[in-house]
Amino acid sequence: MANTLTFDQLATVLNAVVEQATGRTEIKPVNTGEFVAVGQKALLTGYDPLNTAISQVLAKTIFSTRPYYAKFRGLEVDNQKWGNMVRKLTMVDPKFRESERYTLQDGASVDQQIVCAPKALQLNFYGAEAYDLCRTVYRDQLDSAMTGPDEFGMFITMLMQNASDVIEQSHEATARLTLANYITGIIAENSVERVVHLVTEYNAYIGGSYTSATIKAPDVYPAFVKWVFGRIASISSMMTERSELFHTNLTGSPVSRHTPYDRQRVYLLASERYGIEAQVFADTYHDNYLKWADNETVNFWQSIRTPDTITAAPTYLLPDGSLTTPEEAVSATPIFGVIMDTEAAGLTVMSQWAAAAPFNARGGYTTYWWHFTDKYWNDFTENGVVLLMD
Repeated sequence: MANTLTFDQLATVLNAVVEQATGRTEIKPVNTGEFVAVGQKALLTGYDPLNTAISQVLAKTIFSTRPYYAKFRGLEVDNQKWGNMVRKLTMVDPKFRESERYTLQDGASVDQQIVCAPKALQLNFYGAEAYDLCRTVYRDQLDSAMTGPDEFGMFITMLMQNASDVIEQSHEATARLTLANYITGIIAENSVERVVHLVTEYNAYIGGSYTSATIKAPDVYPAFVKWVFGRIASISSMMTERSELFHTNLTGSPVSRHTPYDRQRVYLLASERYGIEAQVFADTYHDNYLKWADNETVNFWQSIRTPDTITAAPTYLLPDGSLTTPEEAVSATPIFGVIMDTEAAGLTVMSQWAAAAPFNARGGYTTYWWHFTDKYWNDFTENGVVLLMD
């Protein structure tokens, strides 16, 4: 979402998101709309891990490592399609004309060659975010810390696996930024059709006065959940209709969109979904509500300490075609979920490669470098609805 023709440095924002995602810090506003160039490495967690973690040879060394697989896989898309700056064209529906077949006059003619120029809406997606990761291996420390080739091989495997895990989490953090910008952008746009206040609507439906807390009372929650999933099914079905309701329309170029079931993505907050399963699963929750969509259960939207909240300063599209970012961060809570078109948001990884620097004879070390560029975007002219538990 840099919206520039340059490659921006993502390190500051990426570090902030990962710190919140891992619980290292409390939730705080993240500027998802723009990034600041910095000189430090992304996710560099230590100066000399060998010197501090392996100080002497022990009778037995345990190499602790396991693969990590990033969440939000559904947001990752083809590099061939989105790897470069992308121009997206959409046809604007033409207006029907009055028929002249029944108003013909004797001695007069009608022009069959009038121009009916097609009108297209063009959206441009610019920019990408580049970041690096490095690890240094010291020869002397390895000589004193490893008992032989086997332990050395296991250590290198552990080091490489850790780098892979960190990179996976960085892609996941980028995906969280993408979704956070999209959700808060829709909320900032303040569209009646695109932001659904579930508890408020339910109160209007039954004439109640519940809050997001009191709605979870044992004698109230089952009936509410049944209504919620009926509401979700209704929204999902409505999104399959070709309409102008669930997306941003540009002035003078309204676009009709439809999102078939197999083109819908559904993200639901884990605490809500699992709570429903535990409390009212038997007669309420069934996978057939979501089986047709690419759905994922989200443990937290931004901060693992505050799972149902996003606080971000989003960049989003205005009806006049320009982009805007609010002066103050948008705080969205409690977020139940989001339903959106597969082209409403996405992430692609570009130019990912790794190499080792030549051995430094004076310092006695080798540094390994990983480089990759993430390109991610929001298209507010595609269908999307945010579900809030308020």
